[in-house]
Amino acid sequence: MLIVVLVLLHALATTLDRSTRWRRVLLAFALCLGLGGRARGYRRLPGSPPPRIRAQAKPAWVRHEVIRLKALMREVGTCRAIADSFNRRFAERRKMTVGRTWVNKTIRKHQYEIDFVRRQIKNARPRPVPKNLIWGVDLTGKVTLDGKTRLILDVIEHASRAALWLEALQSKSSWVLVEKLVEAIKRHGKPKVVRTDNEAVFTSGAFRLALFLLGIQHQQTGPGCPWQNGRVERFFGTLKEKLDRLAVDSFEALSQALTEFRFFYNHVRPHQNLGGRTPGRGARPRCASSPPRPNR
Repeated sequence: MLIVVLVLLHALATTLDRSTRWRRVLLAFALCLGLGGRARGYRRLPGSPPPRIRAQAKPAWVRHEVIRLKALMREVGTCRAIADSFNRRFAERRKMTVGRTWVNKTIRKHQYEIDFVRRQIKNARPRPVPKNLIWGVDLTGKVTLDGKTRLILDVIEHASRAALWLEALQSKSSWVLVEKLVEAIKRHGKPKVVRTDNEAVFTSGAFRLALFLLGIQHQQTGPGCPWQNGRVERFFGTLKEKLDRLAVDSFEALSQALTEFRFFYNHVRPHQNLGGRTPGRGARPRCASSPPRPNR
């Protein structure tokens, strides 16, 4: 339609060639029509998405936190896992989220800083805590030669790093854990805090009720944050390294291996954060003077 109007106006201007003034007016009017018309090729279709707006740069603390998470999550620190962990902690509290693409770009750009923070975390000396203030409790598994996965319960005292309890379990239930925890309390005293992860066996009503009746505070680590119970996780790393060298073919063989490893860990192996001393020297005299009895 616009093209037809322009052609007619051009013809009229040619007809009125003698009147220069009218010709100029018609040409100006045609030019206004041509500039005012919207180009059909740039028209937005109905239902089309809005134009993308470039996001603002993230604050510096977001970059530092992603670098710290990558340094802590050495083996399981995928971009998706880091983004999920960050969003769980700061989405509601500080109204800040990150995506895995942004996390990937940040990790690639700051690889040297990640290695530097990782060395700092490794060489940092933990703050001293009173004895029997915190016990770390966790479960892990070991596959024996018969193809079965055996559960292993571990209780670590944070002050001395001593393995207060290390036993292979036949069943995984809250009542079994409560029974073993009560036996450890009878032998080594009662802690003020028990720290566990968010596994269902630790968040059950029976386990929480037992801690309440015992007068023990229950601390839970954040989802996807195993470093918050780092002493137990580090102990499991040392334990699995030793067990992988042994041919454990049955439940009885695993129990015997755990008893021997507990004595080795508490009374033979020196600990760097204890100044080269063994954890058994910082535990109770009974634990340091005699070999531990099998936890059965």
